[in-house]
Amino acid sequence: MSTSAPTQLRAALPRFVRHASPAILLAALLLCGGWRLALGAFSPADLLPALALLLVWPFQEWAIHVFLLHARPFRLLGRSFDLALARKHRRHHANPEDLDILFIPLGSYLFSLPGVGLLWWAATPTPELALSGATLHLGLALRYEWVHYLIHTRYRPRTPWFQRLWRNHRLHHFRNEAHWYGVTMLVADRVLGSGGDERSVPASPTCRTLGVEV
Repeated sequence: MSTSAPTQLRAALPRFVRHASPAILLAALLLCGGWRLALGAFSPADLLPALALLLVWPFQEWAIHVFLLHARPFRLLGRSFDLALARKHRRHHANPEDLDILFIPLGSYLFSLPGVGLLWWAATPTPELALSGATLHLGLALRYEWVHYLIHTRYRPRTPWFQRLWRNHRLHHFRNEAHWYGVTMLVADRVLGSGGDERSVPASPTCRTLGVEV
């Protein structure tokens, strides 16, 4: 771990918000949340997007991690492809101590932010509910960046909740990369069988390379 890695929250937070990805998410969250507050007309229906996100988020996180971040190079119609997201994630596994390469790639926001807006506009019947859903979605994305970042600093867990997340993610990096895909929510690993007790999962020799020769 880099000697410059923060050891305390008061040092970790300023460094976190200086990175572009958290700054973009925070700006989008404030914009979307402010717009929602300006519209008013809150009702019990605003709880529905929150419920939907809590049900879907762990499986979305799992699927992105498995099928995009851990995607291997492939050939299609005679051409070779290697997703930029996967290449960056392999760099992260190769050097998990590097705090500057663990964030969501900036290029992905060109389609993910409009995608979040379109998703909630299509999934809800009113602008109010769409903004409620989008605001919560952005909040969970920012939470993902914060938790993932904090796990890779020198800060050590002080609550049972963070201890579980910290342990789970470090097992993914240093025990077996084919297990423990959840970062902020661990339900999907339990449901889909990719969690497991550390003693029952063999150590993998490809945690750093993800099985791809560079």
